[in-house]
Amino acid sequence: MPALLRNFALHMQGDLTLSILGGGQLGRMLLQEAINFNISCRVLDPDAHAPCKELSSEFVCGSLSDFDTVYQFGKQLDALTIEIEAVNVDALEQLEKEGVKVYPTPAAIRIIKNKILQKQFYADQEIPTAAFHITQHSSDLLNHIQFLPAVHKLGEGGYDGKGVQVLNSEADIELGFNAPSVLEQKVKISKEIALIVAMNAKGETVIYPPAEMIFDPVYNLLDYQISPAKLEEQQLWKAQAIARKVITGLKSPGLFAVELFIDREGDVWVNETAPRVHNSGHHTIEANYSSQYDMLWRILLNLPLGNPNEILPSAIVNLIGAEGYSGSVVYEGLDEVLKMENVFVHLYGKTTTKPGRKMGHVTIISKDYLDLTHKANKIKHTLKVIA
Repeated sequence: MPALLRNFALHMQGDLTLSILGGGQLGRMLLQEAINFNISCRVLDPDAHAPCKELSSEFVCGSLSDFDTVYQFGKQLDALTIEIEAVNVDALEQLEKEGVKVYPTPAAIRIIKNKILQKQFYADQEIPTAAFHITQHSSDLLNHIQFLPAVHKLGEGGYDGKGVQVLNSEADIELGFNAPSVLEQKVKISKEIALIVAMNAKGETVIYPPAEMIFDPVYNLLDYQISPAKLEEQQLWKAQAIARKVITGLKSPGLFAVELFIDREGDVWVNETAPRVHNSGHHTIEANYSSQYDMLWRILLNLPLGNPNEILPSAIVNLIGAEGYSGSVVYEGLDEVLKMENVFVHLYGKTTTKPGRKMGHVTIISKDYLDLTHKANKIKHTLKVIA
């Protein structure tokens, strides 16, 4: 029997054991898709009440950064993937040596999880990215005053807008990080887009249509987005070529989200890459033939890549904990939103809220872009996450 058919037969019998490192909302949506493949899936997460807990075949509460915890968790598996970069890469490398399939590869995760290594990778691969300097201490910023305005990014440990500080002038230097970081020149942004790229073990790739991202100015989190983004044809070709070059340069199977800037002159620059399913791909559950979650399982199971194309254009509104509310979550305006046509609500199973916490998202699909933006703004002002 060919290997592809043998793998398919095994996993349809539930004989393959796979794992997700990280039990948050991305892992939860991966588990929801795993049901279609009859996969037995274990989850490791430090939060005993993680969103994945009730959906996994086995949930282990433990540190993602501890070598022994990650190694012991993974050594009986057939394959594992991640939903967060903050994992012990040394343990993943040892598991890979012992025959566990780790997608993306530990080598790719090691590059991406450290913003310093990530920026140096772009430079080495001649991938267009904003000019940058490496700083070890906050005092190093004094050597780069002429480089401002710039963005200071913590090398490791930042997430969801945390670990990022805009330095517009010398007066802002005290806001910089006193740890290894990247000082990245500010780009005069016209649009910020994300392209999700899938690559299998054969090196075959598919690219999802681009999503334009609009960020919350307070929390620096994705506020809402539109997909496919409206780009000039040459900008689209350039963005696709750059995104594909990033992934082929990493030489790793998996699913990646490449975030890019389009500046006011129309040039395209890589901002960052995520080695996993991504917030900018939530809409693919309803709006695309193969969702990003379906696509990742296909890669892990050595099945044919899916069709990334859109069925209809879409928009996403993130549901974020409102300022001034902490405690047991209440979704104000939920009934009104559920009455709207072609609107799909996803709640992440988190029982408590706090300001800025990601609690869910809403996807809208429509062939009319004006309808998408109208409904996105209406949902943003109707559905509130309070306590």
